[in-house]
Amino acid sequence: MPDLHITVGDLRFSADWEDAAPRTRAALEPWLPIRSRLIHCKWSGESTWIPFGDRRPEVGYENHNAHPAPGQLLIYTGYISECEILFPYGACSFSSRVGPLAGNHFATIVGGHEHLAEMGRRVLWEGAQEIEISAT
Repeated sequence: MPDLHITVGDLRFSADWEDAAPRTRAALEPWLPIRSRLIHCKWSGESTWIPFGDRRPEVGYENHNAHPAPGQLLIYTGYISECEILFPYGACSFSSRVGPLAGNHFATIVGGHEHLAEMGRRVLWEGAQEIEISAT
């Protein structure tokens, strides 16, 4: 059974926590369920994100990545840019207006890959979409 259930509008995904990011997992579990709006990235290519502003878990870098594959979820916990969860659906080079970023790869989609392109299309062409990330 997958660890996480993710809903974007009527699209359903399942994901597993990454074993290489135990501190990030421990910091994010109390945040669940996360209910927000998923918006399209301006600088990172084919990706979406959930902004958290100044709210951030104090975990530092762990299992960090700047070029996630589609379905590899990252959280940026640093201070160069605001805290965010990055949810790529295609080619992605994680960055902000001040330059490249690396985020903690904390979870990976294991079910619903076939919906990633549609999720990206909706966010890009229809605007922000409701998202919920919850434990299963």
